[in-house]
Amino acid sequence: MKKLHFDYSMRIDYEEMVSTCSFTIKCIPQKNSRQVPDNVHIDICPPTKYCLGSDGLNNPQIYGKNGEPHDYFTFKITGDVAVGLSLYDEVADEGLAMIFNHPHGLNVAGENIKKYYDSLDVDGIDDPYQKAMRIMYRFHDDYEYRTNSTSIYTTAEEAFSQGYGVCQDFAHIFIALMHLAGIPARYVTGLITGEGASHAWVEVLSDGKWYGLDPTNNKPVFDEHIKLGVGRDANDCMINRGIMHGGGGQTQTINVTVEEIDERKMNND
Repeated sequence: MKKLHFDYSMRIDYEEMVSTCSFTIKCIPQKNSRQVPDNVHIDICPPTKYCLGSDGLNNPQIYGKNGEPHDYFTFKITGDVAVGLSLYDEVADEGLAMIFNHPHGLNVAGENIKKYYDSLDVDGIDDPYQKAMRIMYRFHDDYEYRTNSTSIYTTAEEAFSQGYGVCQDFAHIFIALMHLAGIPARYVTGLITGEGASHAWVEVLSDGKWYGLDPTNNKPVFDEHIKLGVGRDANDCMINRGIMHGGGGQTQTINVTVEEIDERKMNND
């Protein structure tokens, strides 16, 4: 087990004044079998009343509306998370799990992904988790990580066909491969130590439990990842989503830190 401290901030600057803005923010770590958040603080500016709740996939969310004219919007969320408490994230809800059985949106396999899956020769592996691990190891060797190489709209088939992508693409392609293998899988948005941005990975369903696999880093999810939200693809668990009147063009700046807390050092200070 580790305890991680996270700091996530986003600032949006608008070219023109915004008269009203409604927003939804999914940046509160989930509480589950593998992780437990603590000391979570939320700061939104301009000062705005907000509510806490959850969406239809049980993702924690912040939602609110600012009706005063403004030319910028910022939020900062900080907290501590105990991670690595279990090998799996949660016991599956059978009703919800059904929607992760089928391709959706950005993770639909095209002909190139289907041909690649056929070349993997994993039909003899019966255990879903072991099959997923075998596919992950092979896929990681065959696909290249390259920053700023795709957009948030890039599909799994498009990213796979070009041979390289970012963590979002690794996750979408891997989900497509899981569906071809008959394994329910879902997209995860979160944070990871050592990176200055959000991260994406996949959870697969095995023996009634959701297990995290990180195809970008070629390893199971355990004590370096902080989970924020899940969905069928990236669109279901975007960290920030909003509707505004006015604003024109906008510039978005994101800063993320995730560091391990040395509790022994804290106790000695």
